[in-house]
Amino acid sequence: MGVDLSLIWAVIIIFGLMMYVVMDGFDLGIGILFPFVQEESKRDVMMNTAAPIWDGNETWLVLGGAGLFAAFPLAYSVVLPALYLPIIFMLMGLIFRGVAFELRFKATQLKRHIWDKSFIGGSICATFFQGVALGAFISGMPVEDRRFAGGALDWFTPFSLFCGVALIVAYALLGCTWLIMKTDGELQERMRKLGEPLVLLLLLMIGIVSIWTPLTHPDIADRWFTTPNLFLFMPVPVLVLLCTFFLLRSIRSEAHYTPFLLTLGLIFLGYSGLGISLWPNIIPPSVTIWEAAAPPESQGFALVGALLIIPIILVYTAWSYYVFRGKVTADDGYHH
Repeated sequence: MGVDLSLIWAVIIIFGLMMYVVMDGFDLGIGILFPFVQEESKRDVMMNTAAPIWDGNETWLVLGGAGLFAAFPLAYSVVLPALYLPIIFMLMGLIFRGVAFELRFKATQLKRHIWDKSFIGGSICATFFQGVALGAFISGMPVEDRRFAGGALDWFTPFSLFCGVALIVAYALLGCTWLIMKTDGELQERMRKLGEPLVLLLLLMIGIVSIWTPLTHPDIADRWFTTPNLFLFMPVPVLVLLCTFFLLRSIRSEAHYTPFLLTLGLIFLGYSGLGISLWPNIIPPSVTIWEAAAPPESQGFALVGALLIIPIILVYTAWSYYVFRGKVTADDGYHH
């Protein structure tokens, strides 16, 4: 029995996208939370918690896109045309957010508000259109003769737009719990007060998506609600509720690290629920990873490079987080 290269590549891409959501999610969340903090010194601290590491986080998004191109060219050639506009808007948001990270600290007092707005707008825009793209992906894409057979605005649906709003809430909670972990004093206390309503709002969003998806996709409903799958997958919603309960309790008990770790757990459970709903389709509702795969020779060649570079990325990422560990205060920071 040979090695299933398509399965290996699917795991690599899933891992890369999960790492991106976890790591870039919290710094996009910081931008989303900026309107709730008006004091300039506190905004400086918020940005300084992520400034040394934010650009490395986006490596995982590049890895996921490059892996899709190398290992599943059919999926790449269908998904990108289907999502051209949301992806372009997302990239524009990431550009504005990235420029604001560097130029805000160099701007004069009179012009700093421009980069604050760029940071807020870029973060919200990038997050919203990531969620829209996810919602459109879940809804499925028509394929005929190995080409995308839909229209340029097929992604513009109520479900996709709702997924965009839901991801804004999820990233805001990630940013909020990151700041609880990385700051102290009044800013940390403010994040704790924001944390509880964000947790409850995210639980509501997860509930709505969990009901909306099977109602509009009978195949997903069959996967979740027929035996024995009903019992096999039951731990996922149960763990979501448990995770939410302990997350709320950790915020109220003034824990520092636990809220962020539990938020990561909540995001992972949502991600796993998505995987259960769609697997093994890489172009929902019907094209599997094996049908979209590149020739084994191409997958094997690209895999050699991936297995060399991924450990380097992991080591670099771990080292950068280790170097910039600990609390960030107004007296120190990346740009000082």
